[in-house]
Amino acid sequence: MSVFAFYLFAISAITGGLFTVISRQPVHSVLWLILAFISSAGLFVLLGAEFVAMLLVIVYVGAVAVLFLFVVMMLDVDFAELKAEMARYMPLALLIGLVILMQFVIAFGSWESAQDVAANITQPVPVDRHNTEALGLIIYDQYFLLFQLAGLILLVAMIGAIVLTLRHRQDVKRQDVLAQMYRDPATAMELKDIKPGQGL
Repeated sequence: MSVFAFYLFAISAITGGLFTVISRQPVHSVLWLILAFISSAGLFVLLGAEFVAMLLVIVYVGAVAVLFLFVVMMLDVDFAELKAEMARYMPLALLIGLVILMQFVIAFGSWESAQDVAANITQPVPVDRHNTEALGLIIYDQYFLLFQLAGLILLVAMIGAIVLTLRHRQDVKRQDVLAQMYRDPATAMELKDIKPGQGL
């Protein structure tokens, strides 16, 4: 039964990830992304990492994917215009992708397995502590700097996404805080003397 569940979740995760990328409708892409998240959570449950699985469902499916869905459905985003803008940066993106691929090849070429990798595969969680405690010790003790560096990379990626998708519409009235603060009360208000029986 576990083998069947593994292949079911694995095929669902790969299918969801593939259709997330190739779907033409953004709403469909978000729904396929939710399927990929749920399937990945099932794989984590099979690995014995229930905390990571529930974290994936609560944070990514319950918050991030739903936020993506609301943004795609409620905002009037011209995806054709965004794709046209992306086509301008395609050569640079291909160059960066080639550099990253070369780095992966160099990394996997010098890859060496640890000596106790077989024991870690058979018993990934220590016997004397829970898997959540073991995960916390690894992230916040052994790999603390790498964890903080990953958070910094995600912050830079978020700022880059905001900068790339920020659009200034000219037909929208915006609040000018400095103009409101430095206005002259003498010129900001005008008194009209309305005589009795005379309309405005």
